Amino acid sequence: MSVVRMKGEEATARPVTGSGMDRVVVAHGMSRRTKIAIGATVMLIVAISFWFLAPRAGSQTVAADRLTLSSVRTGTFEDFIPLRARVTPLLTVYLDAIEGGRVEKVIAEDGASLAKGQLIVELSNAELQLSTLARQTEVEQQINNMRSQELALAQTRLANERAVLDADLAATKARRQYEREQPLAARGFVSGKQFNDTRDEYLYEQRRMEVVRRSQATDERLQGNQLAQQRASAASMQSSLKLARANLDALNLRAPVAGQLSGFSIQVGQSLQRGERIGQIDSPGRNKLMAGVDEFYLGRVQLGQKANVDWGGKTFAARVTKIYPQVQNGQFQVDLQFIGTEPANIQRGQTLQAKLTLGDPAPARLIPAGAFYNETGGNWVFVVSPDGKSAVKRPVRLGRRNPDSIEVLEGLDPGERVITSPYTGFADKDRLDLTASERK
Repeated sequence: MSVVRMKGEEATARPVTGSGMDRVVVAHGMSRRTKIAIGATVMLIVAISFWFLAPRAGSQTVAADRLTLSSVRTGTFEDFIPLRARVTPLLTVYLDAIEGGRVEKVIAEDGASLAKGQLIVELSNAELQLSTLARQTEVEQQINNMRSQELALAQTRLANERAVLDADLAATKARRQYEREQPLAARGFVSGKQFNDTRDEYLYEQRRMEVVRRSQATDERLQGNQLAQQRASAASMQSSLKLARANLDALNLRAPVAGQLSGFSIQVGQSLQRGERIGQIDSPGRNKLMAGVDEFYLGRVQLGQKANVDWGGKTFAARVTKIYPQVQNGQFQVDLQFIGTEPANIQRGQTLQAKLTLGDPAPARLIPAGAFYNETGGNWVFVVSPDGKSAVKRPVRLGRRNPDSIEVLEGLDPGERVITSPYTGFADKDRLDLTASERK
C-alpha cells in the first residue's frame, strides 16, 4: 500500500531557518595610499626621535644628580694654603763619640735637662792614653830642642854685636892716630914709613868694620828668619800637644750646649766606635714647625712669609725661615718659626694646623675648588646652559687657588654655572646632556 504525501505536508515537514532574515553588509577598508602615508609618517617620527635621543659623537648623557654644579660669583680671594706642621726642636745638636772607647760611667739619663759643659758619660781608651803620653813626650823634647837652638842663636847675635863693637873701637883708634900723625908728617916730625903704616892701619880698620857690619846684618836676617820658623814650629807643636790632650779629654763627653738630652741609651761596659752617634741635645723651650707644601707652590713660597697657627683656641704668628727645594712625593719642606710667644704645652712630634699666607686678599671672580682641576689643569671647564639641560666644554684661564676657591681670570662671567665635580668618564667629551628626570 503506498502512501502519497500531499504538497502541503511537504512544506510543513521542512525545518524552519533564519536565512531569509539575514542581510549582507559590505566592508569599506583603507586605501593602499593611506596605509603607505601612515607608515612613512611613523618611520619619520622614529628617525627624528633616534636623532635626538641617540648619543652623538663628542657628547654623552650624564645624570645631573651625579654632578656638582657651582655658580661663578664675585668675592674676595684669600691667597693662602693650609699646612699640617710637625713640631720639632728649634735647634738640635747631635752627640757623637769623638774617640772610641769603653763606657765606664753614665752620668746623665735620657730626657734630662743639661747645662752647657755638663758631664754626660765617661769613656776609657788605654791605647789613646798611651799614644797621647808618647805624643806629649815627643812634643816636649822637640820644644826643648828648639829652645836650645833659640839660645844658640841669641849667643851668636851677642857675639856678632861684640865683634861690631871691637871693630868700631879699632877703627876709631886708627882714625885718631892717623889724624894726629898727618900734620906732623907734613912738617917732617914723623917719618914717612910710620905715617904710611898708620894710614894703612886706618884704612884696614874702616874696611874691617864695614865687613863686620855686613856680616852682622846677614846673620841677623838669617837668624831672624830661622827664629821665626822655630817659633812657628813651636806654636804648631803646642797646638798638636793641645789637640792630643783634647782628644784624651774627649773621652769625657760633655754637653756642648744647654738643652734636653734625647735619643741617649748607652750602658756601662758598652764599646763605642769613633764617630758613633749616641744622642742629641734639643734646644730648651724653643720649637719650630716643619710642613710639607705641594710642589705647585714651590715658586710662590718665599722666606719671611707669614703664617698663622691655631692651637688651644688661639692664633699664633709664625714666618717661613727655611725652604728645602728638594721635592719628594710631590711635596717640598719648609721651616716655620714662631714670632714672639709660642704655644704652651706643645709636644715635639705632634701636628698643628697652620695657614700660610701667599698674598694679600683681593676682589676677584671665584668658583668653588673642586676635583675637576686635577683633570683639566684649569685650562677648561664644562659650562651649564641656562636651562640646565646640557653642559658645553669651554676654555678658561684660572689663576690662584686655595682650598675653598679658584680665581677666574678669563672665560667665565658671574652667575654662570660650571661643573666642579670630577670629570672622570667624560673628560674627552665636548658636550654633556643632563638627564632632566634625574636632575635636582
